[in-house]
Amino acid sequence: MGLFDRISEGLARSRDRFKEQMNVLLDRGPDLDEGFWDGLEETLILSDIGGGAACEIVEGLRDTAVRKALPDAYAVLDLLNDRIAETFATGGEGVLSGGPAVVLFVGINGTGKTTTVGKLAKEVTDEGRTVLLGSADTFRAAAIEQLEAWAARSGVEVVTRERGSDPASVCYDTLERAEAQGADLVLIDTAGRLHTSADLMRELEKVVGVVRKRSKLPVFTVLVIDATTGQNGLSQAREFDRALDLDGVIVTKLDGTAKGGIALAVSHELGLPVLKIGVGEGLDDLKDFDAHDFARALVGDFDERG
Repeated sequence: MGLFDRISEGLARSRDRFKEQMNVLLDRGPDLDEGFWDGLEETLILSDIGGGAACEIVEGLRDTAVRKALPDAYAVLDLLNDRIAETFATGGEGVLSGGPAVVLFVGINGTGKTTTVGKLAKEVTDEGRTVLLGSADTFRAAAIEQLEAWAARSGVEVVTRERGSDPASVCYDTLERAEAQGADLVLIDTAGRLHTSADLMRELEKVVGVVRKRSKLPVFTVLVIDATTGQNGLSQAREFDRALDLDGVIVTKLDGTAKGGIALAVSHELGLPVLKIGVGEGLDDLKDFDAHDFARALVGDFDERG
């Protein structure tokens, strides 16, 4: 199965929901009247794309429809994929696939941070890079063991301390080991933090601060969010970005939800590039993000002109 096919399969539930709502809108006719534009914006919002992004997409399409004298709704929808793709924030190329770097993975419990770190370790090791893992999730039961299992699978070293240790000290040890080993990519798994808990977020700020001060390599902070949480994922992203000044986002569990549009809501509102997307449980189901492929998989085609 090709890369786009896998992404398309992973976004099937989101696409089916979107097309179902769009078909209701198109059943009223193809005229480009106020009802169409209002209905299109509402459909985008209901797909968890977010109000800001939906408004920008519709206004852009509306302007194009006037300038190019587009004949009907289908002509507008032919442009929808590109317009969605253009609404994603760009950048982030240097976070995971650039030069030497330290990457901290943050997020609430259950988003798949540890699994994401493990899959990335396997991917970049297979590309020939020297990778070191740091297990700074010292609180969750089995988190250390889970990351150790991924490290063994990838043939990379992981720095750990006993459960309950200070996570900042684990990060410090990881950076020292990375320098001694000559690692060019350091991936650090942090403990899940409720974005609504000021104390936990302050503790995470301390961890990130220690890494930024100590590291001789560029430091990036990446949020891992679970697509199934929908708009709650956007609330999480706002708080983590406010506290940590995020550099990018990875969206997991897209195959289990009809809320795939949340990737665009987070990227657009916070100006964060989407670095990877998770479209399944398998080792190879963490995919590079391509805005045009994502948009095409999310929306599908509307070519049934009556």
